[in-house]
Amino acid sequence: MVRKRYEIDVWGTVLFLDLGSSKVDEAAIDAAVEGVKKFVHGLDEDFSTYKDGSFVSRLRRGEISIEQCPTDVQEVWQLCAVARDLTGGAFDPWAVAGGFDPSGYVKGWAADRVALMLMDAGCENVQVNAAGDLTLRGGVVEKGVAGPWKIGVVNPDNRQEVLRIFEINDGAIATSGTYERGAHIFDPHSGTIAIGAKSATVLGPDGGLTDALATALMVAGEDGAGWFGQPELAEYSAWVIDRHSGGAWGVGPAIR
Repeated sequence: MVRKRYEIDVWGTVLFLDLGSSKVDEAAIDAAVEGVKKFVHGLDEDFSTYKDGSFVSRLRRGEISIEQCPTDVQEVWQLCAVARDLTGGAFDPWAVAGGFDPSGYVKGWAADRVALMLMDAGCENVQVNAAGDLTLRGGVVEKGVAGPWKIGVVNPDNRQEVLRIFEINDGAIATSGTYERGAHIFDPHSGTIAIGAKSATVLGPDGGLTDALATALMVAGEDGAGWFGQPELAEYSAWVIDRHSGGAWGVGPAIR
């Protein structure tokens, strides 16, 4: 059994990989990770809002239409529209200064793509952590014992304190809050800093949608609990720390 960890500097953050396999050797995993590096840096060239030449930057300036963009950009555009509808506009990449900004969706979407690449290369146990947006596959083997990945949610006011641990074999989990970038999420309805929640964690099968839902719950707070009654979100769960009371609430099948 081979287990290796990697860190990739990309997207203005660190992409963390924790990989295990009983089928391929260390060299094969290293080679797969080299492919991942090329892929994620390529995504940065397409999706960055900071690089003038990216397709997203050109879209934002009105120089090109979405139909002139690569397939991946068109796919994320359409998926963002679905997430906007599911959240009643609390997640809206078009309602930001400068135009379309998919940053609240694309990291989770990319984590899913990276996980698929690594599994296709022979990795059986995969954790992809894109700055709080995680895709998990195959559980984890520790000291010869197989079990679920254990993902902790820390207190946004005290990062040394773990408030809750979620156990996941296969799926995605995303947490939004002030952990890494401070107050950076805006309410698309008012244009002001989001005040609905202090921290929002969402679990579900799709990384892009968990990312978007966590962002949207930062805006909507407990008003967003009703979203999870929609059939499209039947497999999704949320655990949210209220900004005002400091208490937590949850909804969905993973919340007990």
